[in-house]
Amino acid sequence: MSSMQIDEDEPVVETPLLGNIDEVIMHPLVLLSAADHYHRVARGTRKRVVGVLLGSVSKGKVDCTNSFAVPFEEDSKNASVFYLDHNYLENMLAMFRKVSAKERVVGFYSTGPQIRQNDLRIHEIVKRFLPPKTITPPVFCIIDIRPDRQSLPTTAYKVVEEVSTKDGQRQVKLSFAHVPSVMGAIEAEEVGVEHLLRDINDPTVSTVASLIKGKIAGLATLTEKLVECKDYLEACVRGEQKVNPEIVANLQTILNL
Repeated sequence: MSSMQIDEDEPVVETPLLGNIDEVIMHPLVLLSAADHYHRVARGTRKRVVGVLLGSVSKGKVDCTNSFAVPFEEDSKNASVFYLDHNYLENMLAMFRKVSAKERVVGFYSTGPQIRQNDLRIHEIVKRFLPPKTITPPVFCIIDIRPDRQSLPTTAYKVVEEVSTKDGQRQVKLSFAHVPSVMGAIEAEEVGVEHLLRDINDPTVSTVASLIKGKIAGLATLTEKLVECKDYLEACVRGEQKVNPEIVANLQTILNL
């Protein structure tokens, strides 16, 4: 029943699961933990790492304030085979509850850098560890740890039900839908990040050079986004991607600026 592919016969209607998610707030501590996790386990390989996101949910906003790594392996020859240590996850969660009772499971992260076949199955596993009577499903965040990335290194997703009709039969499949993500930090985290940036600051680079470097980085990010828009529109023309009227309207608004 779970799939990331959709049928092409009839229009697809996306239905969010209970407890809709409007925004994901990612804290610096989560990014640092995920980067450390990757460099300890999978650096220099084509593997990815997976961990659990902790935090809180309020009015459709998922606040990811902490995380921990989970032992995870995938079969490189058979994409449907993977191992995720349930016992380790349960024991770590119990210890985190003793330290901070307010933080609960809000989702999971992966270093991706793209959605994989097993992510919907991992989502179902993580959902078992949500607190009782929770109506907000887990979020899925891809944390891109590549150093050459200029834009925000996180991409957030929620699971939606895609209802379609094929051969007169109603079909319901699960799929990932994009959710806006932003960076957020408490005062202590801001101070810590400022000290980290101060340590890697190059005093030999002038202010003008720094400004130019910032402009170049901004243009590189803009180019990346424009290429992504181009690829989406070309896929729609070829019929490989469903046309989303909201995305097309936003692109038209941008072009009219």
